[in-house]
Amino acid sequence: MKRISFLLLSGLIMLAVFVQAQTKTYSILIKGGHVIDAKNNINELMDVAIQSGKIAAVAKNIDPSLAAQIVDAKGMYVTPGLIDLHAHVFAGTDDRGLSGGFSALAPDPYTFRSGVTTVVDCGGAGWQSFDRFKKNIIDRSRTRVLSFLNIVGDGMRGNPYEQDINDMDAKKTADKALANKDIVVGFKLAHFAAASWVPVERVVEAGKLADMPVIIDFGGDNTHAPLSIETLFTKYLRPGDIYTHVYTELVQRDPVVDLNTRQLKPFLIPAQKRGIIFDVGFGGGSFNFNQAIPSIKAGFLPNTMGTDLHTGSMNGAMKDQLNVLSIFLSMGMDIQGVISRSTWAPAQAIKRPELGNLSVGSGADVAILTVRNGNFAFKDIAGNRNEGKQRFECEMTIRNGRIVYDLNAIASTSAQSK
Repeated sequence: MKRISFLLLSGLIMLAVFVQAQTKTYSILIKGGHVIDAKNNINELMDVAIQSGKIAAVAKNIDPSLAAQIVDAKGMYVTPGLIDLHAHVFAGTDDRGLSGGFSALAPDPYTFRSGVTTVVDCGGAGWQSFDRFKKNIIDRSRTRVLSFLNIVGDGMRGNPYEQDINDMDAKKTADKALANKDIVVGFKLAHFAAASWVPVERVVEAGKLADMPVIIDFGGDNTHAPLSIETLFTKYLRPGDIYTHVYTELVQRDPVVDLNTRQLKPFLIPAQKRGIIFDVGFGGGSFNFNQAIPSIKAGFLPNTMGTDLHTGSMNGAMKDQLNVLSIFLSMGMDIQGVISRSTWAPAQAIKRPELGNLSVGSGADVAILTVRNGNFAFKDIAGNRNEGKQRFECEMTIRNGRIVYDLNAIASTSAQSK
Protein backbone atom coordinates (compact mmCIF):
# COMPACT_ATOMS: atom_id res chain seq x y z
CA MET A 1 0.00 0.00 0.00
CA LYS A 2 2.83 2.40 0.87
CA ARG A 3 4.55 1.61 -2.43
CA ILE A 4 1.32 2.27 -4.36
CA SER A 5 0.82 5.55 -2.49
CA PHE A 6 4.39 6.60 -3.22
CA LEU A 7 4.04 5.79 -6.91
CA LEU A 8 0.72 7.63 -7.06
CA LEU A 9 2.19 10.70 -5.36
CA SER A 10 5.23 10.65 -7.68
CA GLY A 11 2.96 10.40 -10.66
CA LEU A 12 0.84 13.31 -9.50
CA ILE A 13 3.94 15.46 -8.94
CA MET A 14 5.24 14.64 -12.41
CA LEU A 15 1.84 15.40 -13.90
CA ALA A 16 1.68 18.74 -12.07
CA VAL A 17 5.14 19.70 -13.32
CA PHE A 18 4.17 18.68 -16.85
CA VAL A 19 0.92 20.65 -16.75
CA GLN A 20 2.69 23.73 -15.37
CA ALA A 21 5.36 23.43 -18.07
CA GLN A 22 2.67 23.34 -20.73
CA THR A 23 1.19 26.57 -19.45
CA LYS A 24 4.51 28.42 -19.64
CA THR A 25 5.28 30.70 -22.56
CA TYR A 26 8.81 29.27 -22.92
CA SER A 27 10.25 25.84 -22.29
CA ILE A 28 13.79 27.20 -21.70
CA LEU A 29 15.00 30.70 -20.91
CA ILE A 30 18.73 31.43 -21.12
CA LYS A 31 19.33 34.38 -18.80
CA GLY A 32 22.10 36.93 -18.66
CA GLY A 33 24.48 35.63 -21.31
CA HIS A 34 26.51 37.55 -23.87
CA VAL A 35 24.85 36.69 -27.17
CA ILE A 36 26.92 36.54 -30.36
CA ASP A 37 24.81 36.13 -33.48
CA ALA A 38 26.62 37.26 -36.62
CA LYS A 39 23.59 37.02 -38.91
CA ASN A 40 21.61 39.44 -36.75
CA ASN A 41 24.57 41.62 -35.72
CA ILE A 42 24.08 40.87 -32.02
CA ASN A 43 27.09 41.12 -29.73
CA GLU A 44 25.77 42.07 -26.29
CA LEU A 45 24.03 40.87 -23.14
CA MET A 46 20.65 39.39 -24.06
CA ASP A 47 18.24 36.69 -22.94
CA VAL A 48 17.25 33.88 -25.30
CA ALA A 49 13.91 32.08 -24.98
CA ILE A 50 13.02 28.73 -26.53
CA GLN A 51 9.66 27.11 -27.16
CA SER A 52 8.63 24.06 -29.22
CA GLY A 53 12.16 23.54 -30.48
CA LYS A 54 12.43 27.06 -31.89
CA ILE A 55 13.99 30.35 -30.85
CA ALA A 56 11.00 32.24 -29.45
CA ALA A 57 12.58 35.52 -28.34
CA VAL A 58 15.94 37.28 -28.09
CA ALA A 59 15.64 40.36 -25.90
CA LYS A 60 16.81 42.02 -22.72
CA ASN A 61 15.29 41.12 -19.35
CA ILE A 62 12.77 38.47 -20.37
CA ASP A 63 10.55 37.63 -17.39
CA PRO A 64 11.78 34.34 -15.86
CA SER A 65 8.27 33.50 -14.63
CA LEU A 66 7.33 32.81 -18.25
CA ALA A 67 9.72 29.86 -18.53
CA ALA A 68 9.54 26.28 -17.31
CA GLN A 69 13.33 26.02 -17.10
CA ILE A 70 15.97 28.66 -16.49
CA VAL A 71 19.58 28.48 -17.68
CA ASP A 72 21.91 30.83 -15.80
CA ALA A 73 24.38 32.03 -18.46
CA LYS A 74 25.80 34.98 -16.56
CA GLY A 75 29.45 35.49 -17.51
CA MET A 76 29.08 33.15 -20.51
CA TYR A 77 28.71 33.48 -24.27
CA VAL A 78 25.50 32.33 -25.92
CA THR A 79 25.91 31.48 -29.59
CA PRO A 80 24.18 29.49 -32.30
CA GLY A 81 25.14 25.84 -32.21
CA LEU A 82 28.56 25.50 -33.79
CA ILE A 83 28.88 24.07 -37.30
CA ASP A 84 31.91 21.92 -38.08
CA LEU A 85 32.33 22.22 -41.84
CA HIS A 86 34.96 19.48 -42.02
CA ALA A 87 34.49 16.29 -40.00
CA HIS A 88 34.70 12.57 -40.64
CA VAL A 89 31.79 10.76 -39.02
CA PHE A 90 31.10 7.88 -41.43
CA ALA A 91 32.23 5.43 -38.75
CA GLY A 92 32.14 1.66 -39.03
CA THR A 93 33.87 -1.56 -38.17
CA ASP A 94 35.34 -2.44 -41.55
CA ASP A 95 38.80 -1.68 -42.89
CA ARG A 96 37.48 1.16 -45.05
CA GLY A 97 39.34 4.26 -43.84
CA LEU A 98 36.98 7.24 -43.53
CA SER A 99 34.23 5.53 -45.53
CA GLY A 100 32.63 3.31 -42.91
CA GLY A 101 35.88 2.39 -41.19
CA PHE A 102 37.79 2.76 -37.94
CA SER A 103 39.35 6.12 -38.83
CA ALA A 104 36.01 7.95 -38.65
CA LEU A 105 34.02 8.74 -35.50
CA ALA A 106 30.36 8.49 -34.58
CA PRO A 107 29.38 12.15 -34.09
CA ASP A 108 27.34 12.41 -30.89
CA PRO A 109 30.10 11.59 -28.36
CA TYR A 110 32.37 14.29 -29.85
CA THR A 111 30.02 17.09 -30.91
CA PHE A 112 27.76 18.17 -28.06
CA ARG A 113 30.54 18.47 -25.47
CA SER A 114 32.16 21.00 -27.83
CA GLY A 115 29.06 23.07 -28.55
CA VAL A 116 28.72 21.56 -32.03
CA THR A 117 25.20 20.78 -33.24
CA THR A 118 25.89 20.32 -36.97
CA VAL A 119 28.73 18.48 -38.71
CA VAL A 120 29.41 18.12 -42.40
CA ASP A 121 31.03 14.81 -43.18
CA CYS A 122 33.77 15.80 -45.60
CA GLY A 123 33.83 13.22 -48.35
CA GLY A 124 33.57 9.98 -46.42
CA ALA A 125 30.81 8.69 -48.65
CA GLY A 126 30.60 8.66 -52.42
CA TRP A 127 27.50 8.02 -54.49
CA GLN A 128 27.88 4.25 -54.07
CA SER A 129 28.26 4.30 -50.26
CA PHE A 130 26.00 7.22 -49.35
CA ASP A 131 22.90 5.12 -48.62
CA ARG A 132 24.84 3.04 -46.09
CA PHE A 133 26.18 6.23 -44.48
CA LYS A 134 22.67 7.62 -44.23
CA LYS A 135 21.24 4.44 -42.72
CA ASN A 136 24.04 3.72 -40.25
CA ILE A 137 25.04 7.22 -39.12
CA ILE A 138 22.91 10.12 -40.35
CA ASP A 139 19.54 8.64 -39.45
CA ARG A 140 20.77 7.44 -36.03
CA SER A 141 22.54 10.57 -34.81
CA ARG A 142 21.14 13.35 -32.66
CA THR A 143 23.74 15.65 -34.16
CA ARG A 144 22.64 17.10 -37.48
CA VAL A 145 24.83 15.33 -40.03
CA LEU A 146 25.22 16.74 -43.54
CA SER A 147 27.54 15.54 -46.29
CA PHE A 148 30.04 16.63 -48.88
CA LEU A 149 29.77 13.72 -51.30
CA ASN A 150 33.11 12.38 -52.52
CA ILE A 151 33.75 12.44 -56.26
CA VAL A 152 35.10 8.89 -55.84
CA GLY A 153 32.08 6.58 -56.00
CA ASP A 154 33.21 4.46 -53.06
CA GLY A 155 34.18 7.47 -50.96
CA MET A 156 37.25 8.06 -48.83
CA ARG A 157 38.20 4.42 -48.60
CA GLY A 158 41.94 4.92 -48.93
CA ASN A 159 44.33 3.73 -51.60
CA PRO A 160 44.14 2.49 -54.29
CA TYR A 161 40.44 3.41 -54.42
CA GLU A 162 40.92 7.17 -54.13
CA GLN A 163 43.38 7.17 -57.04
CA ASP A 164 40.89 5.65 -59.49
CA ILE A 165 39.88 8.35 -61.97
CA ASN A 166 37.50 5.86 -63.59
CA ASP A 167 35.45 5.89 -60.36
CA MET A 168 35.06 9.68 -60.49
CA ASP A 169 31.69 9.98 -62.22
CA ALA A 170 30.39 13.55 -62.08
CA LYS A 171 26.89 12.68 -63.35
CA LYS A 172 26.22 9.83 -60.91
CA THR A 173 27.66 11.90 -58.06
CA ALA A 174 25.46 14.90 -58.91
CA ASP A 175 22.38 12.70 -59.31
CA LYS A 176 22.88 11.18 -55.85
CA ALA A 177 23.29 14.66 -54.37
CA LEU A 178 20.15 16.00 -56.02
CA ALA A 179 18.19 12.99 -54.78
CA ASN A 180 19.34 13.83 -51.22
CA LYS A 181 19.34 17.63 -51.24
CA ASP A 182 18.26 17.73 -47.61
CA ILE A 183 21.58 16.15 -46.60
CA VAL A 184 24.17 16.60 -49.35
CA VAL A 185 25.59 20.14 -49.46
CA GLY A 186 28.40 19.75 -51.99
CA PHE A 187 31.25 17.60 -53.27
CA LYS A 188 34.72 16.65 -52.08
CA LEU A 189 38.02 15.83 -53.75
CA ALA A 190 40.83 14.55 -51.55
CA HIS A 191 44.03 12.53 -51.45
CA PHE A 192 44.64 12.28 -55.19
CA ALA A 193 48.39 11.92 -55.68
CA ALA A 194 49.17 12.11 -59.39
CA ALA A 195 49.97 15.33 -61.24
CA SER A 196 46.63 15.53 -63.03
CA TRP A 197 43.86 18.13 -63.09
CA VAL A 198 41.24 15.59 -64.18
CA PRO A 199 39.91 14.90 -60.64
CA VAL A 200 39.47 18.66 -60.09
CA GLU A 201 37.61 18.93 -63.39
CA ARG A 202 35.35 16.02 -62.43
CA VAL A 203 34.41 17.35 -59.00
CA VAL A 204 33.76 20.87 -60.33
CA GLU A 205 31.61 19.33 -63.08
CA ALA A 206 29.51 17.63 -60.37
CA GLY A 207 29.25 20.97 -58.59
CA LYS A 208 27.98 22.65 -61.73
CA LEU A 209 25.46 19.90 -62.47
CA ALA A 210 23.97 20.09 -58.98
CA ASP A 211 24.58 23.81 -58.39
CA MET A 212 26.50 23.03 -55.21
CA PRO A 213 29.98 24.03 -53.95
CA VAL A 214 33.02 21.78 -53.96
CA ILE A 215 35.61 21.44 -51.22
CA ILE A 216 39.17 20.58 -52.22
CA ASP A 217 41.83 18.77 -50.18
CA PHE A 218 44.63 19.46 -52.63
CA GLY A 219 47.84 17.52 -52.54
CA GLY A 220 50.01 14.96 -54.19
CA ASP A 221 52.79 12.60 -53.27
CA ASN A 222 56.52 13.03 -52.75
CA THR A 223 57.50 12.05 -56.28
CA HIS A 224 56.69 15.32 -58.05
CA ALA A 225 56.20 18.99 -57.36
CA PRO A 226 52.69 19.75 -56.05
CA LEU A 227 50.19 21.28 -58.44
CA SER A 228 49.81 25.05 -58.20
CA ILE A 229 47.15 26.39 -55.86
CA GLU A 230 47.23 29.64 -57.84
CA THR A 231 46.13 27.70 -60.92
CA LEU A 232 43.50 25.92 -58.83
CA PHE A 233 42.01 29.22 -57.62
CA THR A 234 42.20 31.15 -60.87
CA LYS A 235 41.34 28.47 -63.44
CA TYR A 236 39.18 25.86 -61.74
CA LEU A 237 37.38 26.99 -58.59
CA ARG A 238 34.26 29.14 -58.66
CA PRO A 239 33.15 31.75 -56.12
CA GLY A 240 31.68 29.76 -53.23
CA ASP A 241 33.96 26.79 -53.71
CA ILE A 242 36.07 25.82 -50.68
CA TYR A 243 39.76 25.14 -50.20
CA THR A 244 40.48 23.23 -46.98
CA HIS A 245 43.71 22.60 -45.03
CA VAL A 246 44.62 26.19 -45.84
CA TYR A 247 47.47 26.47 -43.32
CA THR A 248 49.17 23.17 -44.05
CA GLU A 249 52.93 22.91 -44.59
CA LEU A 250 53.64 19.55 -46.17
CA VAL A 251 56.01 18.73 -49.03
CA GLN A 252 53.18 17.36 -51.16
CA ARG A 253 51.11 20.55 -50.98
CA ASP A 254 51.66 24.03 -52.34
CA PRO A 255 51.61 26.30 -49.24
CA VAL A 256 49.95 29.72 -48.90
CA VAL A 257 53.07 31.22 -47.26
CA ASP A 258 56.26 31.10 -49.31
CA LEU A 259 58.75 28.75 -47.65
CA ASN A 260 61.73 30.95 -48.50
CA THR A 261 60.45 34.48 -47.80
CA ARG A 262 57.85 33.48 -45.18
CA GLN A 263 55.48 35.96 -46.81
CA LEU A 264 51.88 35.32 -47.84
CA LYS A 265 51.70 34.65 -51.56
CA PRO A 266 50.15 37.64 -53.35
CA PHE A 267 47.26 35.82 -55.03
CA LEU A 268 45.62 34.58 -51.80
CA ILE A 269 43.74 37.71 -50.68
CA PRO A 270 42.48 38.44 -54.23
CA ALA A 271 41.23 34.83 -54.46
CA GLN A 272 39.39 35.25 -51.16
CA LYS A 273 37.88 38.54 -52.31
CA ARG A 274 36.74 36.80 -55.50
CA GLY A 275 34.72 34.41 -53.34
CA ILE A 276 36.92 31.36 -52.75
CA ILE A 277 36.24 30.11 -49.22
CA PHE A 278 39.22 29.06 -47.12
CA ASP A 279 38.66 26.44 -44.40
CA VAL A 280 41.06 25.57 -41.58
CA GLY A 281 40.74 21.77 -41.78
CA PHE A 282 43.24 21.34 -38.92
CA GLY A 283 43.21 17.54 -38.77
CA GLY A 284 46.07 15.30 -37.80
CA GLY A 285 48.54 16.69 -40.32
CA SER A 286 47.24 19.90 -41.86
CA PHE A 287 47.91 22.91 -39.64
CA ASN A 288 51.21 24.69 -39.04
CA PHE A 289 51.80 27.91 -37.11
CA ASN A 290 54.53 28.80 -39.63
CA GLN A 291 51.76 29.15 -42.20
CA ALA A 292 48.93 30.46 -40.03
CA ILE A 293 50.68 33.23 -38.09
CA PRO A 294 52.20 35.03 -41.13
CA SER A 295 48.87 34.65 -42.96
CA ILE A 296 46.88 36.25 -40.17
CA LYS A 297 49.42 39.05 -39.78
CA ALA A 298 49.03 39.72 -43.51
CA GLY A 299 45.26 39.92 -43.15
CA PHE A 300 44.47 36.53 -44.65
CA LEU A 301 42.06 34.97 -42.16
CA PRO A 302 40.13 31.74 -42.63
CA ASN A 303 36.49 31.91 -43.66
CA THR A 304 35.48 28.78 -41.75
CA MET A 305 36.93 26.79 -38.85
CA GLY A 306 36.53 23.14 -39.86
CA THR A 307 38.34 20.70 -37.60
CA ASP A 308 38.95 17.63 -39.80
CA LEU A 309 37.78 15.53 -36.87
CA HIS A 310 38.79 11.84 -37.01
CA THR A 311 40.61 9.29 -34.85
CA GLY A 312 43.98 10.70 -35.90
CA SER A 313 43.19 14.25 -34.77
CA MET A 314 40.86 14.04 -31.77
CA ASN A 315 43.65 13.38 -29.26
CA GLY A 316 46.39 15.29 -31.06
CA ALA A 317 47.02 18.98 -31.52
CA MET A 318 43.52 19.56 -32.94
CA LYS A 319 41.39 17.95 -30.18
CA ASP A 320 38.01 19.55 -30.96
CA GLN A 321 36.29 22.60 -32.41
CA LEU A 322 36.68 24.73 -29.28
CA ASN A 323 40.39 24.00 -29.13
CA VAL A 324 40.71 25.15 -32.74
CA LEU A 325 38.88 28.37 -31.88
CA SER A 326 41.13 28.84 -28.86
CA ILE A 327 44.21 28.43 -31.06
CA PHE A 328 43.01 31.25 -33.29
CA LEU A 329 42.45 33.46 -30.24
CA SER A 330 46.09 32.80 -29.36
CA MET A 331 47.08 34.11 -32.81
CA GLY A 332 45.23 37.39 -32.37
CA MET A 333 41.71 36.81 -33.64
CA ASP A 334 38.83 37.99 -31.45
CA ILE A 335 35.97 36.05 -29.90
CA GLN A 336 33.29 37.43 -32.17
CA GLY A 337 35.42 36.62 -35.23
CA VAL A 338 36.00 32.96 -34.41
CA ILE A 339 32.37 32.44 -33.38
CA SER A 340 31.03 33.92 -36.60
CA ARG A 341 33.41 31.70 -38.59
CA SER A 342 32.02 28.60 -36.89
CA THR A 343 28.31 29.52 -37.04
CA TRP A 344 26.93 31.90 -39.67
CA ALA A 345 29.88 31.69 -42.10
CA PRO A 346 29.75 27.89 -42.56
CA ALA A 347 25.94 28.04 -42.77
CA GLN A 348 26.32 30.39 -45.71
CA ALA A 349 29.10 28.30 -47.25
CA ILE A 350 26.87 25.22 -47.39
CA LYS A 351 23.80 27.25 -48.41
CA ARG A 352 21.87 26.50 -45.23
CA PRO A 353 20.79 29.99 -44.08
CA GLU A 354 18.36 28.47 -41.57
CA LEU A 355 21.40 27.33 -39.54
CA GLY A 356 24.06 29.21 -37.62
CA ASN A 357 21.83 31.93 -36.19
CA LEU A 358 19.43 32.74 -33.35
CA SER A 359 16.71 34.40 -35.41
CA VAL A 360 13.22 34.11 -33.94
CA GLY A 361 11.58 31.09 -35.53
CA SER A 362 14.82 29.30 -36.34
CA GLY A 363 15.63 25.90 -34.89
CA ALA A 364 16.89 26.14 -31.32
CA ASP A 365 20.46 24.91 -31.69
CA VAL A 366 22.46 26.81 -29.08
CA ALA A 367 25.95 26.67 -27.57
CA ILE A 368 26.76 28.25 -24.21
CA LEU A 369 30.47 28.80 -23.80
CA THR A 370 32.85 29.97 -21.11
CA VAL A 371 36.10 31.70 -21.99
CA ARG A 372 38.68 30.85 -19.36
CA ASN A 373 41.47 33.36 -18.79
CA GLY A 374 44.95 32.18 -17.86
CA ASN A 375 48.18 30.89 -19.33
CA PHE A 376 47.60 28.27 -22.00
CA ALA A 377 49.68 26.71 -24.75
CA PHE A 378 48.73 25.09 -28.04
CA LYS A 379 50.55 22.95 -30.57
CA ASP A 380 50.37 22.52 -34.32
CA ILE A 381 50.79 19.17 -36.07
CA ALA A 382 54.58 19.64 -36.27
CA GLY A 383 54.91 20.17 -32.51
CA ASN A 384 55.41 23.94 -32.70
CA ARG A 385 54.06 25.72 -29.63
CA ASN A 386 52.08 28.95 -29.33
CA GLU A 387 50.98 30.53 -26.06
CA GLY A 388 47.62 32.12 -25.40
CA LYS A 389 45.64 33.77 -22.62
CA GLN A 390 42.16 32.39 -23.33
CA ARG A 391 40.54 29.01 -23.83
CA PHE A 392 36.96 28.12 -24.71
CA GLU A 393 34.99 25.58 -22.72
CA CYS A 394 31.47 24.34 -23.44
CA GLU A 395 29.01 24.78 -20.59
CA MET A 396 25.86 23.66 -22.38
CA THR A 397 24.62 22.53 -25.77
CA ILE A 398 20.99 22.68 -26.84
CA ARG A 399 19.96 20.75 -29.93
CA ASN A 400 16.51 21.27 -31.42
CA GLY A 401 15.29 22.90 -28.22
CA ARG A 402 16.50 20.15 -25.88
CA ILE A 403 19.47 20.26 -23.53
CA VAL A 404 21.89 17.56 -24.67
CA TYR A 405 24.96 18.59 -22.66
CA ASP A 406 25.19 20.48 -19.35
CA LEU A 407 28.71 20.52 -17.91
CA ASN A 408 28.06 22.30 -14.62
CA ALA A 409 24.31 21.87 -14.12
CA ILE A 410 23.48 25.46 -15.04
CA ALA A 411 19.91 24.51 -15.98
CA SER A 412 17.28 24.56 -13.25
CA THR A 413 13.52 24.49 -12.97
CA SER A 414 12.12 27.99 -12.51
CA ALA A 415 11.02 28.86 -8.98
CA GLN A 416 7.52 29.59 -10.25
CA SER A 417 7.01 26.02 -11.48
CA LYS A 418 8.35 24.17 -8.45
